[in-house]
Amino acid sequence: MKQNDTEKIKQTSQIIEKLRKTNPLIDCITNYVTVNDCANAVLALGASPAMSTEELEAIEFTQISNAVVINMGSPLQINLTTMQMVAVEAKKTNTPLILDPVAVGVTSLRNQTTQNLIKLATPNIIRGNMSEIKAIGQLFNITQTDSKAKGVDVAEDDIISDENVEENAYLVAKIAKELETTIAVSGVMDIITNGDEIYLVDNGNEVMSQITGTGCMLTCIMGAYSAVVNPLDAAIIATLSMTIAGDQARDKMIQKDEGSASFRTYLIDELYKMNAETIIENAKLYKIK
Repeated sequence: MKQNDTEKIKQTSQIIEKLRKTNPLIDCITNYVTVNDCANAVLALGASPAMSTEELEAIEFTQISNAVVINMGSPLQINLTTMQMVAVEAKKTNTPLILDPVAVGVTSLRNQTTQNLIKLATPNIIRGNMSEIKAIGQLFNITQTDSKAKGVDVAEDDIISDENVEENAYLVAKIAKELETTIAVSGVMDIITNGDEIYLVDNGNEVMSQITGTGCMLTCIMGAYSAVVNPLDAAIIATLSMTIAGDQARDKMIQKDEGSASFRTYLIDELYKMNAETIIENAKLYKIK
């Protein structure tokens, strides 16, 4: 039987107040489909988002930012150079970098771009679904597990369940250790590991996959928390914040007999109201031995 890691939950819950007191600037090169929701999610938790994608100012924005996020949901040709410039500058300035390799493993463009960004900068956190993380393992010859994502969505064979969670967790930990990064795998359950420690988050619900941008928002939130704490704890508290907010938004949607558009609004509301007490009361966080 899984037991909540109450000590880790209490420790990470305190990071919310630290984030709001610090109000860090987070530069997000993200998916144009979800850019507004991403900015609002970062604002709701108390950080300051910049959504610049312009090559001419990329280096300057990276230099003044407390963390940077690169999301490959819409890898337009005009943004690819900006992404590389930001990755190089982030490494040079020791600025936390969070990478969301959307649909890596699906096209050669996304494969090549992901490989280049990881080689250029060694991201502090890589966040994706299980198919995307398996694809990265293959690209770097770390694993031989075959996987093919369904567009930007996880392949059915890669959906995390009680039956396969430990097997997947150890696979992700191997990739994280080889790449010297923290990996956050989002899904029905979430796996978070820096290669040494492995955690499982079991909050969240199916409605979160029925609106665009929950993954993109989560990546940007990880960027915000990365500005004030180490990558592993940033990934944990970001995932808890997002999934608990999702649970509460779903409950409110059902209570009022509403739909996914209302859920989207309630999700931002719940992020805005998120605090340590809510995390401690609702978190389902387990450490995998």
